[in-house]
This record gives sequence, C-alpha cells and structure tokens, in this order.
Amino acid sequence: MSIIKNITFKLFFLLFFYFSFANAEEVKKIGKFKDWETVVYSNGTDKVCFAQSKPVLQSPKKVEREARLFVSFRPNEKIVDEVSTTSGYDYNLQNTVSAKSGKSNYKFDIKQEGFAWIADNKIEKRIIKTMKKASRIMVTGYNKEGSQTIDHYSLMGFTKAYGVAKKSCT
Repeated sequence: MSIIKNITFKLFFLLFFYFSFANAEEVKKIGKFKDWETVVYSNGTDKVCFAQSKPVLQSPKKVEREARLFVSFRPNEKIVDEVSTTSGYDYNLQNTVSAKSGKSNYKFDIKQEGFAWIADNKIEKRIIKTMKKASRIMVTGYNKEGSQTIDHYSLMGFTKAYGVAKKSCT
C-alpha cells in the first residue's frame, strides 16, 4: 500500500471513530446512596435522569433475575416522577404487577417488554411519598407461565438518590 493510501486510510479510520464517539450515548453514575444510585443518560438531545435500586431479597431464590425499581425524569417529554419496575422477565398480562409497603398498595397499570409502569402521575407521587418514609417496598409480579416473584427493595438512600436525579434533570 502506498504511503498516500496508508495515510488516507488511517485518517479515514480516525475520523470515523472520532465522529462515532462524539455522537455516542453517555451514561453517568452520579452517585451511590446506600441501596440506591442516581444515573443520568444522555445522547446529545435527550436526557433521562433516574434513581434505581436492585432488590435486597428475591423470591424464589433459585431463579437469577435482573430486577430493578426506578423513578425517572425525562424533561424533553415533560415526564417527572415516573415510577417503573422490571422483574427480569416479560410479565404475564393476566396478572397484576403491584408494590406494597406497610398498608400501602400500588398497581402498575402498564406492562410492556419486561417493564411495568403506573399510569396515573398522582399515584406515582403517592408511591414516591411512601418510598421516602418507608424502609422497604415489595414488588410482586408474574412471569408468562404464571409463577409469582417477589422482590424486596430497601429504601435506604432513596430520598437522596431521588433528589439528585430530580435536580440533575431540571
């Protein structure tokens, strides 16, 4: 390969990677607050901030799942206090996904592609208020076969992670 072709190839290669990384999505962990963390996702035009946690206890214990509980903020879509969860599988559409803390019960109305959301923002604000005061919340879901799972989330650090996520997207 001639020197000119070699330099042109290397220049093209470098420019390709420069523009690929310049437009790349960015995920930043902003902070870890006991059992919760704050994460900011940005792809240049869109920004999503959320507090998230993994379960401290899962039932059944034998089955490994990537479960999470989230409270998200998406300013470009004017979405605040969006509460969602994933139990690490696609939900059974016939059964309810719910969260319980003490005497408070909440139903996740929308189930799609392994995630569940609460449809009413007033209910989302109530569950967040509960999460700020409580020490634990349990999320119950059912997989496609109808088997129940229960994920126990510690709420230690939730208030701080929530506040940082909210501030990061305002």
